[in-house]
Amino acid sequence: MCLLRTTPRPDLSAPHAGLRLQPAGRSDFYAGPVPETPEVPEIPKIPKIPEIDIGPLRAPMAGAVSGEAEMVAAEIDAACRRWGFFYVVGHGVDPALQERLDSLAREFFGRADEEKAEIALARGGRAWRGWFPVGGELTGGVPDNKEGLYFGAELGPGDPRVRAGTPLHGSNLFPRRPAELEAAVHQYMDAMTVVGEILLSGIALGLGLEPSWFAQQLTADPLILFRIFRYPALAGVDDGRWSVGEHTDYGLLTILAQDRSGGLQVRTPDGDEGDETTGAGSDPTGESWVEVTPRPGTFVCNLGDMLERLTGGRYRSTRHRVRNAGVGERLSFPFFFDPSWDAPVERLPIVERPSDDDAGRRWDRISVHGFEGTYGDYILAKVGKVFPELAARTLKE
Repeated sequence: MCLLRTTPRPDLSAPHAGLRLQPAGRSDFYAGPVPETPEVPEIPKIPKIPEIDIGPLRAPMAGAVSGEAEMVAAEIDAACRRWGFFYVVGHGVDPALQERLDSLAREFFGRADEEKAEIALARGGRAWRGWFPVGGELTGGVPDNKEGLYFGAELGPGDPRVRAGTPLHGSNLFPRRPAELEAAVHQYMDAMTVVGEILLSGIALGLGLEPSWFAQQLTADPLILFRIFRYPALAGVDDGRWSVGEHTDYGLLTILAQDRSGGLQVRTPDGDEGDETTGAGSDPTGESWVEVTPRPGTFVCNLGDMLERLTGGRYRSTRHRVRNAGVGERLSFPFFFDPSWDAPVERLPIVERPSDDDAGRRWDRISVHGFEGTYGDYILAKVGKVFPELAARTLKE
């Protein structure tokens, strides 16, 4: 089956100019005519993190793709190349579900640590599910100023991956109180899985692929991870402390819900200045950052390392960080939609440009393009540094 789109599409400012369609070792990919010297498309100038209505992508795309869907895909493509971040509206997730989840999460985090520890991460074994206290998770070797809950796709003891002891697969741990949190988490993960599938269909279209490309090639059985984080206030703290230090995410997509507190900052594209209206600007290193200001009814979508790898650097896994400088706690709800555990993540068939030598600009000084193996190999090496002691206890062969 050919998964590259060969039907004509409207002129959308040539978002694919300079990319060559090539077989990449497979005979079912279309290879069309190309210029002798392909050029990398100019990155569009987008002065602020864009807001994109994905409503047109929610319609079935079994047949012809609508012009509206094509236009949304072009907006996503431009945002992925410029920022690696964008706001999402028109997603179809019930706001009442989000409000209920927020309320239940606050009720849980308000309980004593001794009660929360009944579902500590260490009790989740190789599945890595449960609660961790403030300072229990590391970013770049530095403890985060947050506590959190780890969840994932619900897999019982009879699942082949659980029987095989595959890390990050298994049953979730839920607290005794509030008992309603379990149902709310499952409902939310189901809803967000649909949003992730919709967004990837738009990304595929923006790259000139069939809408089903990711579902057929990388996410037939996606790794679904969901977190709920509580960040204590850092108002009045002037010691350079961050709630979470700068980092990138590991997989394909992070779809974030956040409360009204603010605090998420994104590194601006090279050469751009921080926007004073969003409250970040330049930091002491001279780098420019912007605040991802909370907007009611939106999610924030950012790209992970695997999309940067897939596109040879055309899309960026952008550095971001959090500082809850307010006087109250901050809650965030990141949902991670990632490749299948055993999927090798190789260059897309449309990409010819050489991989960027990105190690120097990466927060961890490790290139995403030099990695060899499956996505499971990649994420396992990363999460082992987030909870090193837990990894030493639970991930031994």
